[in-house]
Amino acid sequence: QGHVLESGGGSVEAGDSLTLSCQEGRTFYSNNMGWFRQRPGNEREFVAAISRKDGKTFYADGVKGRFTISRDNAKQTATLQMNNLQPEDTAVYYCSGEVNPWTHEYDFSGQGTQVTVSS
Repeated sequence: QGHVLESGGGSVEAGDSLTLSCQEGRTFYSNNMGWFRQRPGNEREFVAAISRKDGKTFYADGVKGRFTISRDNAKQTATLQMNNLQPEDTAVYYCSGEVNPWTHEYDFSGQGTQVTVSS
């Protein structure tokens, strides 16, 4: 099983941007990497995923047009660029490996990084 490490969270104001980064462990290569989030009082939810093979991307409806996921296969990293952040984006964001972009199942996740958006 692989492992990932997230970085880049923080506190921002509404309308600001943040970039989250995910580094995958060197001994494992996920076919699909993705991001999930858990908002206060809610279950973990899918945010975005990207295919290692062809770079195809998948987004939750609530982040389409504001968030962009990308990856560097050589470096085994996945990045989530978040623009026009809103208070409802406040959550712990988790990078995950072996994500199924249709069922939103995943094999493993990191410890998470906090994103706080104030109005």
